[in-house]
Parts: sequence; C-alpha cells; structure tokens
Amino acid sequence: MLYYWVDIPRMPGKPKKAASSKKTDTIHLIIFGDVVARIGRAAVAEVLPAWKKTYEPHAVIANVENLTHGRGITEKSLRELSAAGISVFTGGNHVWSKEDPANPELASAFPLALPANDPRTIDAQRVQTLTIGGQKLFVLNLLGQVFMHEEGTENPFHTFDKLYETLQRPKLLLVDLHAEATSEKVAFGFHVEGRASLVYGTHTHVPTADARVLPLGTGYVSDIGMTGSDDSVLGVSKEVIMSRFLGTAKVPFEYPETGAAQVNALYCELDMKTGKVTTLKQLHKKLTIK
Repeated sequence: MLYYWVDIPRMPGKPKKAASSKKTDTIHLIIFGDVVARIGRAAVAEVLPAWKKTYEPHAVIANVENLTHGRGITEKSLRELSAAGISVFTGGNHVWSKEDPANPELASAFPLALPANDPRTIDAQRVQTLTIGGQKLFVLNLLGQVFMHEEGTENPFHTFDKLYETLQRPKLLLVDLHAEATSEKVAFGFHVEGRASLVYGTHTHVPTADARVLPLGTGYVSDIGMTGSDDSVLGVSKEVIMSRFLGTAKVPFEYPETGAAQVNALYCELDMKTGKVTTLKQLHKKLTIK
C-alpha cells in the first residue's frame, strides 16, 4: 500500500528537459505502446526520424516492459532506445524480469516512470517530469488489476487520486495504464477525466480503434498497440503460441528479431494553458527489419 506517499514533501523523480524548451502554446507528443524485443527497437529507430520531421514533437515516450527479448529492460537496450530519441520510458508488470530498474546505474541514467501502484517501484521512479516551454509535464504509469495477477498492487483508481493531490493537481499529466481489461481502462478514463490530460492503455499489444477526446478535454485510447514483429502473435513467434493453443508443446517464448514489423504510436497535442488535448491521432506503419 502506498498511503505514505501523501506525506512526501517533494516531487518524485528529477525533472527532465525535453527536446525543446522554447516557448509554445501547444505541446506535441509522440507516444509508443509496448516496444517488443530487438525488432521493436529497430523499428522505432527507423520510423522516428521521419515522424519527428512531420510532427515536431517536444517529447517522445515509449513503454519498455518488453524491450529486451520480450521481457524486462537492460542498460544496453535502454541506451539504444534513448539514442533513437525516446525522452521518457514507462513500464509494466514485466519490467523487473531482467535488470533491476532500481539499480543506481539505470535509475540515474534513464527517466523511468514505473507502475506507481506496485510495491517494487522505488519513489524516484513513481512519476517522471519533462520541462517544456517552462511548464512541467508529468508522466505516470499504473498497473491495472483485472486479470493481471500481480501481488501487492494497489487499486490504480485510488493511487491516481492520491498522487494527483500529492503532485498538487498538475495541469499537464499523462497516464500509461498498463492493463488487460478494456472495461477497466475505459472506467479509469472516465474516473480521471478533467484531471489527467491523456490516458492511454498499454499491455495487450493490439491497437484499439477508440482514440477520442472526452467531454472535459482528456484524451483517451484503450490501447496504443505494440511495436514489434508483424508476423507473430503479439510479438512472440507464432509457431510457439499456436503450439500452446493446440496443446502439442509448451516451449519457451521466442521473439523474431528480423522480418516484417508493425509500429503503433499515438500523436497528441496538448493546450499548455488548459492541459486539454486538442489533437489525438493514431499512427501506424509497417516495415521490414533486416
């Protein structure tokens, strides 16, 4: 439980400078869903230069819980994605599967916003901030509860309510809700409407066709979708998954490293004065990674 969080007098995490500190009335963001394995990292690096020219984002955010061979993170893989242009990294239930994110070398080098309602997340990684045009943009990551089976996680609705007050009701706030059930995600979107600037879902790896701006100005999409192998089942070798469903074998997961890839992301514009979303667009691209 995270009730002690209310008593923390300072903001968690160190403010990070975004790609641009110029004065602006609108913040432009590109957000990637789950980036899966080597093929996903390579796909981000390939599409991002052109997207930066088109959309001129002040910051680029990516979910990295599947970054290193499908599960977890390493310093090497984070550096690769950082070099590609990612500003902030969010997590999920698999982010602890390899190197410990709390390792000082990782924690000090990379702006990781990890599930704030998970007891494994250290204080400095519960929220990250970017400074854009003199304003602070907060990035929050939460785990859903339905079908997730993670021990000790607090209700994400309650965690958000407490953090929102602890952070003194920030005007610019993004939430990556890493959850399985779309019903939980939709309900959460309505729960934080008018408080969060944007709520976007990750975890299921399939992009949903419900990107919209809610009546009070909060942007919402149930799942951005993954960036990874297109010739796969959610990024995993299709033969492995089919064999499991057929009951013929239970072999370890394998993640294709080359071949057809899909990229799924979200482009968002935020009004700096109101914190509301003015533009929300889903981005999709298919390409071949060698």
